Order: sequence, then structure tokens, then C-alpha cells
Amino acid sequence: MEKFYQIKLGEHDWGQLLDGLEIRVESWRRTADYLRTGDMADGELFLIEDCSDEEEADGIAACYEAIIKNIRSQMEAQP
Repeated sequence: MEKFYQIKLGEHDWGQLLDGLEIRVESWRRTADYLRTGDMADGELFLIEDCSDEEEADGIAACYEAIIKNIRSQMEAQP
């Protein structure tokens, strides 16, 4: 059975957490794009994440996106 946690943080802290997760999504999306095309988007350098292929990178990005969506929906449900 999956265990759930209830964590209380201030609005600023949640914003920082979401920013960090969004950076991870971008990193994994860029990695997937690089693995698909062999080119760096817009010629910008970035660190490529360690994974097997673009499908894995897309899956990890989707996982981070789901976490962000879950957090945002819970925040919006707060009074």
C-alpha cells in the first residue's frame, strides 16, 4: 500500500519546490529531444540526463509533470 504524506509549507516554499520540479521537467524534455534529433535546441548547451532512450526521458518528464499537477490542484483546493 502506498503511503501518503501531508506536508505543511508556506506559499513561498511551495513556489520554490514547483520551480525546481519545472526545471527537472525541462531538463528531461530537452534530453528526450536531443536523443530524438541529436541536436541541442536553440544551440544552447545543457546537461543531458542519464537514461536509456527518448521514451524513458519522456516518461520521467511526464512523471514530474504529474507531480506538479497534483501539487497545484491541491494548492488550488486550499481556502
